[in-house]
Amino acid sequence: MLVVAVVFLFFLAIGMPVAFAIGISGVMFFLQHPELPFTMIAQLPVSQTQTVPMLAIPLFIFAGNLMNATGITSRLVKLSTLLTGHMKGGLAQVSVVLSTLMGGVSGSATADAAMEARILGPGMLKRGYSKGYTASVIGFTSLITATIPPGIGIIIYGTVGEVSIGRLFAAGLMVGFLMMVVMMGTVAVTARIRKWKPEREKKASIREIFESLADTIWALVFPILLLVGIRFGLFTPSEVGAFACVYAVLVGVFVYKEFTWERLKETMHHTIRDIGAIMFIISLSGIFGYGIPIDRVPQMLTRFISGVSLNPSVVLLMIIGFLIIVGMIMEGSVAILLLTPILLPMVEELGVDPVHFGLIMCSVITMGLLTPPIGISMYTVCSILECPTKEYLREFMVFLVAFVIYIVILVFLPDVVLFVPRILYGS
Repeated sequence: MLVVAVVFLFFLAIGMPVAFAIGISGVMFFLQHPELPFTMIAQLPVSQTQTVPMLAIPLFIFAGNLMNATGITSRLVKLSTLLTGHMKGGLAQVSVVLSTLMGGVSGSATADAAMEARILGPGMLKRGYSKGYTASVIGFTSLITATIPPGIGIIIYGTVGEVSIGRLFAAGLMVGFLMMVVMMGTVAVTARIRKWKPEREKKASIREIFESLADTIWALVFPILLLVGIRFGLFTPSEVGAFACVYAVLVGVFVYKEFTWERLKETMHHTIRDIGAIMFIISLSGIFGYGIPIDRVPQMLTRFISGVSLNPSVVLLMIIGFLIIVGMIMEGSVAILLLTPILLPMVEELGVDPVHFGLIMCSVITMGLLTPPIGISMYTVCSILECPTKEYLREFMVFLVAFVIYIVILVFLPDVVLFVPRILYGS
């Protein structure tokens, strides 16, 4: 697998599309082992996607795009402004809360970052926020979206690692809330230092908040409906994705009455493009991952790390350092797809709960969206705001420190992650 990894990194370095880099480098394993049937190269991409749990990925992508097209986003912006607009750094706080609320709608950090850059970015710049700070706060708060169900990275991890998606979703609620608290604290401190004014002169009244809640309740209950449906056996993870699509259409057509045939066609166009890209990568990863158990890569990695320490917390910190580097050079869903079969058996052998590890892994790798050289969210937000990358990198350090604090809390306080899953599913 060493040759496969080197070839893969070389292809990434020369700018080859990720899917082709995965597939072609995976073929190298078969060239090294001529005793293996070459027909596997054709069979593996097909078999990789021919599982019922894998249906959850395209269904939730479609559901997220449908929810965004129904008018929910504008209502969530209004609610977020009412809840936090009176705080110092008002629009930055709105970004934090909006990302938390969008977690149950989008499931994609990059999509959330792009949306907020267009909606909140101009207002923040007009009120004196620097471009670098605006890009940083929007980028880092969008990471909350990836942890709250139905986060796509979490679905991929659960499917590939055969970990309960219901438990992962339940854990994601608490983890997303924790990240919201950390980011709100960071914004509060920086806003006081820079003397930024609130968005509203006074707090919203209880009546205003409840009126806005009534308007957005269909979006807010969505993650809860997913958890309840899975927990009580009403749906499998794949079926709950189909339910999410139907739910989004019903809300858009009969409740908000903003979902038209034109929006449906536009949503289908975006969804087909998104699903095609992700499923093509997933299918070709079957070739890449075939040699991992044959070459006993997880066992070798376990022996190496066990030689350094057997303390689960120390091992997790070592893996986090590795994942930070991986996240900087590899797209998040690809990294989760390729590394889960390698890392999960090792941490399970050391007694780490797979749900606990999954939330840490997905959080750390998703953070790579905001770091050079391949940070997709970073380039997306900077492009929309016309922010030089140098200015973004000067401002993002304070949020990077806050994110590290958040990860340390997850590592050393696993009960924070596992609290909700234990209530819903037991120990």
